[in-house]
This record gives sequence, C-alpha cells and structure tokens, in this order.
Amino acid sequence: MPTERLSMRRIRDLLRLTFENGLSNRQAAASLGLSKGAVNMYLRRARTAGLSWPVPEDLTDTALERLLFPGAPQDPALLRPMPNWAYVDAELRRPNVTRALLWEEYRSGEPTAYGYTWFCVAFDAWKGKVSPSMRQHHAAGEKVFVDYAGSTIDIIDPQTGVIFPRKSGRG
Repeated sequence: MPTERLSMRRIRDLLRLTFENGLSNRQAAASLGLSKGAVNMYLRRARTAGLSWPVPEDLTDTALERLLFPGAPQDPALLRPMPNWAYVDAELRRPNVTRALLWEEYRSGEPTAYGYTWFCVAFDAWKGKVSPSMRQHHAAGEKVFVDYAGSTIDIIDPQTGVIFPRKSGRG
C-alpha cells in the first residue's frame, strides 16, 4: 500500500535541509524521519520542477503541490470516445442484438475507439454499478403480467421433414 504524501510544510523543510543546510539525503531522511527513497523521490521531483532553495515566497502550498505532482499529461491522441452505456444496455435488450454488433457500430464511427475486450470489460463494470432491482408496488387484481420467453423455434417432423412454424404463446 503506498504511503501518504508529505505535507507541503514537511517538503519545504526537506528542501531547506538539503539545499540551505547542505545535509546529505541520508542525514535529511534521519532528521525528518523519512526513508532515503522518499527523500530521493521528493528531491527528484523538486529538480524536475526546477525548484531550489529558497522557494519563492509567493508560491502557495497548492501551487507547490501542482509543481511537484503534476497530473498525467493529457495527450489528445490518447483521448478516445466513450460509448453511451445506457444506449448499449437498452440495445442489448432487443432481439438478435449482440455486444459484437454494438461494438462494431461504436468502432465504425471512430477509428481511435477502444477494442472489443475493453468494450466488454468496461460495459460489465458499468453494469455492475447500476442497480439491477426496482421495487414496484401493485394493487391486487389491478394489472395482469405475462411472462414472455422470446422467439420460438420451428418444429420439424422427423418422419416427413415438414417444418411447422411454432406459434408464440402456449401450444
């Protein structure tokens, strides 16, 4: 489990001890109760950000944190369109609609779209966050509910090979 970041006050103390007082990384680590690896990491971030001692007085803690811990670079080429998961979910309820069919539709509109495996995994993750139940209250005798099993298959007479289309419903 990764450790928490140091407060900006402690990072300023680290910079002061190493740059102004000339302590080695090992001495600064012992003084602040940190590991040598943590001291090395914070000093590397400070060098990358172009910081030295003294830190500019007008640099707030928030600005210092943004310098030391910039977010991931947003490369426009890496930004890909996200599918409309509610639409995908609704379409999957229709007969003869598959994930592969919906992925091909999604992919045809955008060449940088995600691959099929990502599409399926991301849809499953989205589906896991959606509540699958809905409490419905019904007064007795007010409504009639019919259970529908979907499309039926034809019956083939094994003797003659005649195909009889099956009627929907019972029978």
